[in-house]
Amino acid sequence: MFVQHIAGLSGLAAAVLFIFGLKRMSSPVTALSGIVVAGLGMVVAVAVSFLAVFDVAETVRPHLGVNLILAVAAIALGGGWAWLRGRKVEMTAMPQMVALYNGMGGGAAAAVAAVEISARGTPSALILAVTAAGALIGSISLTGTVIACAKLDGKINKPFRFGGQRAVNGALFLVTVLLGIALVAFFDSPALPLLAILFFLGALAFGIMMTLPIGGADMPVVISLYNAFTGLAVGLEGYALQNPALMIAGMVVGSAGTLLTVLMAKAMNRSLANVLFSNFGDATVAGGDTTHGEMKSADASDAAIAMRYASSVVIIPGYGLAVAQAQQKLYEFVKLLQAAGVDVKFAIHPVAGRMPGHMNVLLAEAGVPYDIIYDMEDINADFVNTDVALVIGANDVVNPAARTDKTSPIYGMPILNADQAHQVYVIKRGRGKGYSGVENLLFFEENCNMVYGDAQAVMTRMVQAVKDLGA
Repeated sequence: MFVQHIAGLSGLAAAVLFIFGLKRMSSPVTALSGIVVAGLGMVVAVAVSFLAVFDVAETVRPHLGVNLILAVAAIALGGGWAWLRGRKVEMTAMPQMVALYNGMGGGAAAAVAAVEISARGTPSALILAVTAAGALIGSISLTGTVIACAKLDGKINKPFRFGGQRAVNGALFLVTVLLGIALVAFFDSPALPLLAILFFLGALAFGIMMTLPIGGADMPVVISLYNAFTGLAVGLEGYALQNPALMIAGMVVGSAGTLLTVLMAKAMNRSLANVLFSNFGDATVAGGDTTHGEMKSADASDAAIAMRYASSVVIIPGYGLAVAQAQQKLYEFVKLLQAAGVDVKFAIHPVAGRMPGHMNVLLAEAGVPYDIIYDMEDINADFVNTDVALVIGANDVVNPAARTDKTSPIYGMPILNADQAHQVYVIKRGRGKGYSGVENLLFFEENCNMVYGDAQAVMTRMVQAVKDLGA
């Protein structure tokens, strides 16, 4: 009884640490301490799980030593690998790593469900149904996340689509659900092993098939969705195991992931169904050609000089900045402008990186202070009074078609109002379109000039141009 009380209180402490840590993650200033606090909560939850050794059935005791060794080995192996990967991973690859770890969580929940099913016994129909639901969701999260990770890493470059794909996916999901129902209904049947194998194979296959047709631009939303799936799966398995810590952790992760998914979809003015089932980003896009004028190019040094003598500059970074590894050079340029008395700010769109908050982290890694980094809703009104807007590696998030062209696929999507600045410079490798496949009207505006080239090379020339002014 004493052990049960200790476990209950420890589970409560872990839950408090989870929630408090999540709260602190809401601000870039306190995010690091929030991660530490939430990690401490997980350490407490894991440590408490070992108290189960004092309350096991007699039939289990002969295997207790081996199971303990396996558990400690698994923790050491997983923790060691994660520590090494965390130290070596580049910030640009952080979304892939986070996605992979999230998928492993879903896979772990599915594995727990598989063990519970294989144990047989006499569980209630409710517990069986909950276990099967957790297995289904966890399996989908595992394989779906692996595909999403491959898309983020560039190993899968294009969506995989074929005629009747939605019908095939729907049929696969229906068959998998029916297998899950059969697994519960015929739990005592000799056919249980076959039913379980087919059920898990169906769930794993559906995760793959669900994710393959989704474009790379939508991966941030998909990752958030699978994060919610993993939390839900863990919460369901926690209920099946009657483990409060698992239930609470799962509910916290699931609810946070769901909220984040909704917010990300809203930031693109698209429903979750549109993300999952549309062919957004195909090469051929409906809508009229509303472009007027031509793209005007400018030299990097001319752009730099214009910003050096401006009163205010707003920088809009996109993922192209990170790909070029130009954050350090950009901040060097910013410091030169600030030293000359220029008011410099950063404007961040909610989907600027490959995952929520990714761009903020990339800028922080380069040393950019938090107090000059602004979210879209906090800075959009300032563009009309801004001398120069500098767009680096961003496209769709500054496209005025989202405001003006009702035929455009991105119409209604919240954008950064870069076009309202007095002068706009866009650093871009070439004349290509964004993920949406839509021509960016900003590039054809009278107040916009294109600076073509690799972002790091361009920033290097811009830094030198400003330095030469003071020589």
